[in-house]
Amino acid sequence: MTHGSAVGDSGDLTAVRHRTTIVDGLSIFYREAGDRRNPALVLLHGFPSSSVMFRDLIPRLSDRLHLIAPDYPGFGRSDAPAPRAFPYTFDHLAEIVDRFLEQRGIARYSLYLQDYGGPIGFRLVLAHPERVQALIIQNAVAHEQGLSDLWAARKAFWADRAANEAAVRANLLSLEATRQRHVGRSPHPERIDPETWESEYALLTRPGMIDIQLDLFHDYRTNVASYPKWQAYLRDVRPPTLVLWGKHDPSFTVAGAVAYGEDLPEAEVHLLDAGHFALDEAAPQIAELIQSFFVRRAGAWERRREHSPE
Repeated sequence: MTHGSAVGDSGDLTAVRHRTTIVDGLSIFYREAGDRRNPALVLLHGFPSSSVMFRDLIPRLSDRLHLIAPDYPGFGRSDAPAPRAFPYTFDHLAEIVDRFLEQRGIARYSLYLQDYGGPIGFRLVLAHPERVQALIIQNAVAHEQGLSDLWAARKAFWADRAANEAAVRANLLSLEATRQRHVGRSPHPERIDPETWESEYALLTRPGMIDIQLDLFHDYRTNVASYPKWQAYLRDVRPPTLVLWGKHDPSFTVAGAVAYGEDLPEAEVHLLDAGHFALDEAAPQIAELIQSFFVRRAGAWERRREHSPE
């Protein structure tokens, strides 16, 4: 069952609809806009954000695309069961997103991957390569050279959780660390609305949330172990790929963006004057690049695939 206003379905199809639906007994919140007859773009958010990170992008694309952006369990406005009742792994989050898309009847789609959206999206890609029409990758890593020096402490946490959990917990519960994820080394921090990181921090510090995020942080090691499989997919399948990279990201390096072009020479790679959450600063530019990409690349590739012999 889906809940939420149906206003916009029978009127302005470009209007954003805010809805919830039940997936595996969990209430999953999502944003949706655009005509379902248009190509679908699934927007997968990062840490510790939610589909709200796409609030400025969705209206800029909804006249040409069908956009849908879910909040994962434990994020945003979706249910956040305790870890003892719901294992927080990237495999499990990907399974929920997969069932969510099947439930919504979205059988063919492109993916916008940001941060945690990368490992969730690449799991969808490997599970259903025939469903994926194109990739838009925005500060989501699939190569070890994309991990900055900040990951040293996180790698120590993966190796010995008990010995390193206190330090990681303190960082997660730091308002300044939450701010830095958005501001990073941006030369224009005044362009970033403080409400963005303050609202994220409020969600991150809700009761029980830290335990959820620590479990996911620890499971992140499985993503690094999966990088070779993701790279092989890019080399073998060669999907149309648009890389949009905030070059002032303190966590994910520019080398991570360049690496996509090495696996996939035909990928379009753009280094933006923005940080980890590039939509904070460059939503109009990103929307223009996506519109151009779909006109030139994604549609043509899909038409060739539909008419190629099995």
